[in-house]
Amino acid sequence: QVQLLESGGGLVQAGASLRLSCTASGRTFSDYIMGWFRQAPGKEREFVATISRGGINTDYADSVKGRFTISRDNFKNTVYLQMDNLKFEDTAVYHCAAALLGASVSTTTNPTAYNYWGQGTQVTVSS
Repeated sequence: QVQLLESGGGLVQAGASLRLSCTASGRTFSDYIMGWFRQAPGKEREFVATISRGGINTDYADSVKGRFTISRDNFKNTVYLQMDNLKFEDTAVYHCAAALLGASVSTTTNPTAYNYWGQGTQVTVSS
């Protein structure tokens, strides 16, 4: 069992930056592929970013490439999402998630592959 707790959301103006954090407790954090997803009102949940167990491999949604950076600190059991040049359309509840998959898989964008989810943190970007 893994518990995930996100923080760092808030209300910012377009063009600003935010850094989200997600701290895990429970099983060994470095066993998990980590991901960030978001859900805006009236829309389906969408993939944002994912990072491999050791932090070497990452993948991003096209809509955030070049603006968002995912990273992790396995000593602190924490995954981060640095969000720069925020846009109005980035407004959503952001959730982190943990996936326990085989060693042949380094990252995954598939939300059904994730075993554990945090409650989410609200990010609101004013235009």
